[in-house]
Amino acid sequence: MAVVENLLGVVPEPLRSIMIKHRELLKFGIVGGTAFVVDNGVWYLLKLTVLESKPTTAKGIAILVATIVSYILNREWSFRTRGGRERHHEAALFFLVSGGAIVINLIPLYTSRYILDLEVPHVSRWVQEVADFTSGSIIGMVLAMLFRFWGYRRWVFPDELR
Repeated sequence: MAVVENLLGVVPEPLRSIMIKHRELLKFGIVGGTAFVVDNGVWYLLKLTVLESKPTTAKGIAILVATIVSYILNREWSFRTRGGRERHHEAALFFLVSGGAIVINLIPLYTSRYILDLEVPHVSRWVQEVADFTSGSIIGMVLAMLFRFWGYRRWVFPDELR
């Protein structure tokens, strides 16, 4: 995959040097962006159809699907030079860290919907959707992303096992 190399080719110095130094973080960000699209696509598909009355459940399922995509891409691309554990052990650690991230991701959405009552009939449909997206797909995802990057580098794909 030459995605990072192509991206680095169009970035001016000195930003290019920084991005090369943090290539792993850049790849993690690209995988995260892909997972973001998968997560939101599945979430809105479920939330606007079969799980309309259960947005937190729909978000949990969407995060799980995006996490599976993320594992494959992170294992085979972002962190391919790290790790060294047996695949099943690594996968178990990945999904354990991701489970913690799912909980972290759902807390802002749950708070928005059920503690702050930012849902119909207390607010308009527009306010509900903006609050859902802001809490579930921005705040929750950023917090979960920070936790995942730290957890993946520390436990799932550590440097010292190379």
